[in-house]
Amino acid sequence: MGSPSANHVALVAFLVCLLPHCGSAKHTGYDMVSVAGSGNRLSARLKLVGGTAQYGPDVKKLSLSASLETDSRLHVRITDADHSRWEVPQVVIPRLALQDVLLDPTATLEKAAALPSSRTLSSASSDLVLTIHTSPFRFTVSRRSTGDVLFDTSANLVFKDRYLEVTSALPASRSSLYGLGEQTKQTFRLRHNDTFTLWNEDLGRSDQLDLNLYGSHPFYMDVRTPAGAAHGVLLLNSNGMDIHYAGDSITYKAIGGLLDFYFFAGPSPLAVVDQYTQLIGRPAPMPYWSFGYHQCRYGYKNVADLEGVVAGYAKAKIPLEAMWTDIDYMDGYQDFTLDPVNYPAKLLRPFVDRLHSNGQRYVVILDPEIKRNATPNEDIFLKWNGTTLVGKVWPGEVYFPDFLNPRGADYWGQKISEFRRTIPVDGLWCDMNEPANFLPMEPLNELDHPPYSINSNGSHHHINTWTVPVSSEHYNGVTEYDAHNLFGFLEAKATHAGLLKDTARRPFVLSRSTFVGSGRYAAHWTGDNDARWDELRNSINTILSFGIFGIPMIGSDICGFTGNSTQELCSRWIQLGAFYPFMRGHSEKKTIRREFFLWESTTRSARKSFATRYRLLPYMYTLMYEAHTTGAPILRPLFFSYPHDANTYGVNRQFLLGAGVLVSPVMEPGAKTVDAYFPAGKWYSLYDYSLAVSTRTGKRVTLPALADVANVHVAGGTILPMQQAVLTTSSARQSEFRLLVALAENGTASGELFLDDGESPEMGGARSMWTLVRFSCDKYRKGITMRSNVVHNSYAPSRKQVVDKVVFMGLQSPAPPKVYVNGVQVKAAGIRDQKNGALTVSGLSLVIGENFQIQIVMSH
Repeated sequence: MGSPSANHVALVAFLVCLLPHCGSAKHTGYDMVSVAGSGNRLSARLKLVGGTAQYGPDVKKLSLSASLETDSRLHVRITDADHSRWEVPQVVIPRLALQDVLLDPTATLEKAAALPSSRTLSSASSDLVLTIHTSPFRFTVSRRSTGDVLFDTSANLVFKDRYLEVTSALPASRSSLYGLGEQTKQTFRLRHNDTFTLWNEDLGRSDQLDLNLYGSHPFYMDVRTPAGAAHGVLLLNSNGMDIHYAGDSITYKAIGGLLDFYFFAGPSPLAVVDQYTQLIGRPAPMPYWSFGYHQCRYGYKNVADLEGVVAGYAKAKIPLEAMWTDIDYMDGYQDFTLDPVNYPAKLLRPFVDRLHSNGQRYVVILDPEIKRNATPNEDIFLKWNGTTLVGKVWPGEVYFPDFLNPRGADYWGQKISEFRRTIPVDGLWCDMNEPANFLPMEPLNELDHPPYSINSNGSHHHINTWTVPVSSEHYNGVTEYDAHNLFGFLEAKATHAGLLKDTARRPFVLSRSTFVGSGRYAAHWTGDNDARWDELRNSINTILSFGIFGIPMIGSDICGFTGNSTQELCSRWIQLGAFYPFMRGHSEKKTIRREFFLWESTTRSARKSFATRYRLLPYMYTLMYEAHTTGAPILRPLFFSYPHDANTYGVNRQFLLGAGVLVSPVMEPGAKTVDAYFPAGKWYSLYDYSLAVSTRTGKRVTLPALADVANVHVAGGTILPMQQAVLTTSSARQSEFRLLVALAENGTASGELFLDDGESPEMGGARSMWTLVRFSCDKYRKGITMRSNVVHNSYAPSRKQVVDKVVFMGLQSPAPPKVYVNGVQVKAAGIRDQKNGALTVSGLSLVIGENFQIQIVMSH
């Protein structure tokens, strides 16, 4: 062969310089030019080496700060090195400020000429390892124990004033993602090639599938095969964004703010939620009464209508905990007013007093918009074009309170207090707080024209649609462009504070619009759903997602809000809704009435399903305590308890209540059977105590579609505290306790019971009275022993309330066993169901606040 031509040599040299680490190569993105580390912190400077004109000019210099804030939490923050930028304020998420190590004179500084190809941040006590690569700049987060790469950015980082883009690779065959909401999805596990738009919106249509809704939660959990190790990723950014999940990658496209990532090591799903809520705030404790059944309808005509509904539930013997009133109660749809004809105080106040005397509650709606000129102080409202912003909602022309303004939040609390002097409501329902605005408004400045159009409403419609213009201004010049997704969060926070100050009791706030950390102040419901079977099914996916988001108190409008429900759909929805943490029926005024006592079939379903719910209230309330202290969801996907079983990753028509109760509802019209998956272990029927399934590997089982209740099974190894099924939670709390002991294969079981007054502001803290009892069951040579261990006991009623019955499921004894209670044999106390292998020990009077022991000696 002859000598290569000059052109050939030049071509080879050009191709070589396309390699990632060619020093003179030009690439789109940034290079690292300096780095410094000190302890668990690291900082770096980045310079632009190749940008694009699309979406505006690139920021030329960036700063990166990273810190291992705890052994399980890594924080990586990338922002403009020369100019401050909007970020989620500390009043929303109080958090550690990242310190710049490059400003520390004792730190070892490495500059471009001496930079290695990569630099790591790690700790011997942490399973997270951060590696930043020099040229082109990118970073990876990996797991020390396994080497698994959890987050792996491409080199094409884009950072402009109003457009940020970063992509991370994912192992599509091993990775299962959950979260990124709020959107109605057909599956709980996220599907490949899907885009999630985060922009809070009042979507006024019944078909909401795959569209951005009322909340923004840029957080996901990733569970990976084969070991089932989980980790979490949060991009703490309140600006509008699209997140595209391709399966083998995830791409963030945000229209402002900065790249503020948090990584949570897990490795169990429960550990991820624990670590996540440790950062964003633990879920607020909900009052005990809020776990009862709530009834609402948009269109209750007057107080007499409310009275008739309450009487109807009482006559049908269906539990009713709280009556709610939509905007019908207001005078001209104005907050903090009463319709003088249909809801005058002289009629409504006695009605509420009667509810209270019967142990029931009253909740009303509040929209954040205040009728124009209803207040002399305009300084506490959003501003636009130099004056107070005027929009249009239900009352007509309105102002929008600025909840970022401390005086705006104080005003809101004052109005709550004044209103409660007239009507002592027990909770408040924050609706329309995206915020909704019916008035189209002309663009004012460049903020109203983002360079990148996020896929809002699935059609890239303008971000000012159906809300206040993003050129509006909050306190201290903060723009709605940056703070839009925080509006509902801030209203819920102000409402929570107002109720707490006025009542000195645990607040109950329900908010439609949410953001990261909203669970600290509010419960949530899934919004304006429709009376359809697919909406029934999809409600599970949304509720499970919000459990991951740290908002465990959530439900969906039972039987649907819009559209006319059939009796069959409503009955099946009641059977599912009986296990929603927040259980409410709510319908739109143009639909047929659907109070559960109106149809015989729904009456039967409500009586039986709610009876199961009310018996389980001690267990559910204990789960609330667990959620408040660890972030653990009340309703959980199966993989939370069985992460090693990859067959659970795609289950979205069943769920776990806590760790031990599996619910398999009917989801199809005309169904005669239910296809259910049972993970490995023993599973007992909650209704007849029989051993329904025993499997070593997990298997699918065809269950009968029960007429009036969902299939419910208890996992072997679980001890359930229960009480009597009555019509209000206050009555249920006075009844005797019963323990249901579901033995695992090895004869063990465990459980907990948390007790307090159900309304003290603090739950399980130093300033409140509470009792925590742990139950355990162990096998020994001749039988089993169940013990109660009182961990904490300052709640006085626990020294009087008793356990009157204990049921042991899974006993294998050819003859009646002997029963000993605290070492004394109890004669004729055990009733054995030989067919189902259950033993009922009744006639007990064991004080719940004292340690006790029950020993079962088996006959051989």
